[in-house]
Amino acid sequence: MCLAIPIKVVEVLDGNKAIGEQMGVKLEFSTALLEEVKIGTYVLVHTGIAINELDEEEAQETLAIWKELNANH
Repeated sequence: MCLAIPIKVVEVLDGNKAIGEQMGVKLEFSTALLEEVKIGTYVLVHTGIAINELDEEEAQETLAIWKELNANH
C-alpha cells in the first residue's frame, strides 16, 4: 500500500521543484507532474513527487485523519 500526505507549498524553486511544510517538517519535492504550483496551495506528495493539487478543505480533512491515527499509536 502506498501513502501520500498533503503538504503546503512554502517556496517554489527552479527546475520543477518546491519546498513544502507539514507538521513542522519541511520537504523538497518535484512538481514536474503538475501544471503550476503556487505558494500557499496544498499538494499531495508521494515518494518525493507532487501528484495532485488539493483544495484546503480536503487537505485539512486528510491531515485531521493523520493526526487522529498518530494519536492512537
